[in-house]
Amino acid sequence: MQKIRLHPSGREVEYQQGDTVLGALEKAGYALPNNCRAGACGECKVKVISGQFDQGMVLDMALSQEERREGYGLMCMAKSLSDELTIEWGTEDAKPKLFPPRENQRYLITDRIQRTPRIMELRLRPLGQIMRYWPGQYVTLGNPSAGIPTRCYSIANAPRPDGEITLQITQVEDGKTSNWVHNDLSVGDMVALAGPYGTFIGDLALQTPVLCLAAGSGLAPILSLTEAAMRRDYRKPVTLMFSARHEADLYDVGMMRFWQTKHRNFRFKPTLTGEQVDGYLHGRLPKVLPEVFDDLSAHSVFIAGSPEFVQQCTEAVKALGAQEDMIYTEGYFDQALPQTAPASHLIS
Repeated sequence: MQKIRLHPSGREVEYQQGDTVLGALEKAGYALPNNCRAGACGECKVKVISGQFDQGMVLDMALSQEERREGYGLMCMAKSLSDELTIEWGTEDAKPKLFPPRENQRYLITDRIQRTPRIMELRLRPLGQIMRYWPGQYVTLGNPSAGIPTRCYSIANAPRPDGEITLQITQVEDGKTSNWVHNDLSVGDMVALAGPYGTFIGDLALQTPVLCLAAGSGLAPILSLTEAAMRRDYRKPVTLMFSARHEADLYDVGMMRFWQTKHRNFRFKPTLTGEQVDGYLHGRLPKVLPEVFDDLSAHSVFIAGSPEFVQQCTEAVKALGAQEDMIYTEGYFDQALPQTAPASHLIS
């Protein structure tokens, strides 16, 4: 039997002849970053430690000749020729390695969308190298030379071949950066980003039912994680509960309805706290949860929003049996600073 070994954890994945390495990993529940699945974007680039593989047809822009000599390959096209192929994937506990953050990455604003009265969505395209990131991570945005401090904003979409990223930014009354975004930035402006940062990515080998809880612009990393899961045809039940004060504060509802129609395992349950509207749950999420779930002991739970929201939801899901090591949280602090993983958790 052929197999793929993950370094440094030593975990093994069964490999069937004819599969791509990416396909074999996905069958086993491991999700390498990928977009085009055709050897053109470079998202699934990893280093092969030992063994032989057929790289197939890929573009030099996605995998340079120097990278090929160093042993890197694009796993969406690579097929193993050895009984055992060892690739560099993850840390000792098999969690994914993070991409090193880069500063001063130039992006152009291609669109501005007012999602709610307080949330502005920016769509940005890279002017240079595409940033590689895991769904759930964030970047920093600001203009310190003009007195605009850098602030942290989660990326609201899964990685794409063209490198476009979406940020959803809540306007804060005394927030210099959020007011700069809402009042001063325009389509065609260039901004500088740094990142990616953060570890709100969970265990990408999980094969459990998933519950996502979000409030306000905490929806952004949840959208990224959910889009990535739907794209890789995740089969376990996925429930996304989004809390807002009024119906006007809900956004991306159309996308949620699309996912719910296309993917039978996906459920969207919006909750309103400030008004009662037919078709919506009413009340704060910690109080509403027992109406939807009896037992969360088998679920992986992702929670994003204000620190108070995260704390209260964490207590609520634990009361329903959620296990500590299966709860992933992202609390939004006004003065949040980038968090970089130790060197052992970064892709070299």
